[in-house]
Amino acid sequence: MLILQQYNNPFISEWRRASYVDVDVDESSRASEKLPKDTDGGCFMDTHCPDDHFSFYMKSGAANVIGPKICIQNKMVLGMMLNNAGEGLNIVIMNGETGNITKTGHFNMYNNEVETLIEFLKSTEQGSIVLIASWDEPSSHLNDEVKQLIADLGSSAVRSLGFRDNWLFVGGKGATVKSNFEKHLKNDHNLNKYENWPELLELKGCIPKYMN
Repeated sequence: MLILQQYNNPFISEWRRASYVDVDVDESSRASEKLPKDTDGGCFMDTHCPDDHFSFYMKSGAANVIGPKICIQNKMVLGMMLNNAGEGLNIVIMNGETGNITKTGHFNMYNNEVETLIEFLKSTEQGSIVLIASWDEPSSHLNDEVKQLIADLGSSAVRSLGFRDNWLFVGGKGATVKSNFEKHLKNDHNLNKYENWPELLELKGCIPKYMN
């Protein structure tokens, strides 16, 4: 749910407008019974975005076997083929004005890399776009400080993130409105696609540029 409020910050109004251009993947396109193969690194998104938006496509990891992927403007910026993805939380930081990738990182929550994650998020500049994709186990050792930092980016689901859940999120540093670019699938043994893990998630859409 997108919360609409009145602000003077142009980045906030742009994120409010994003609710009208989000293009989600077809829910009828479900993951296969077997683990998916990702050998071509394809990032093509068959959706046209306005000139003042950036297109994105992302998917979570599948079980603990297939890594996540994040693409901007039909180009992979995080993934196993680039050797910059890992188990836990995978994050891409993009300049909200230019679309340039300023940094990427992956943080193993099971191994308690939480302090490194906190430093990474705090050093992100105002007006940045933050894209997060989970792989394997994203929630262990997530403390209240990290959850608040991510909630401030616009996440509604981070506080309910559980063991081996799948999660995708796109937010903005300084947007201060709830993002509609978010998917969360709980780990449920009775419903899981891959035994001890839920099926992978996919998300695509158009991110509004930061108008300074």
